[in-house]
Amino acid sequence: MKWVHVRDNWPAFFEAIVEKWPEADDSELEEIDGDQRAFIAYIAEVTGQDVSEAKDEIREWLAGEIPSDIVMDPIHDNHSIALSAKYVGEGEDEYDDDARFGDDDEVPDDGD
Repeated sequence: MKWVHVRDNWPAFFEAIVEKWPEADDSELEEIDGDQRAFIAYIAEVTGQDVSEAKDEIREWLAGEIPSDIVMDPIHDNHSIALSAKYVGEGEDEYDDDARFGDDDEVPDDGD
């Protein structure tokens, strides 16, 4: 993931941040508000590391996957749908409802 994902969804990352750095505090994270430099300095402070060590640790953390609750955000859904356009046939709209593919009707109106 990139820092822009973290910055743009800052509050949603609190749980992942506290999981990685249990010393972190939600109220302090709120004050940081996605500022990367402030976050690096804060992690260095709460973990007792040098800034360069904290920066390396954050870089490793960023190499991981975006947490699922971030991925499930409607903004990301729409982005993923737009990216799927290359797999949609010519003349079709990737945002169209796919209901025409049918419903197995085991449970009416369940959306499958």
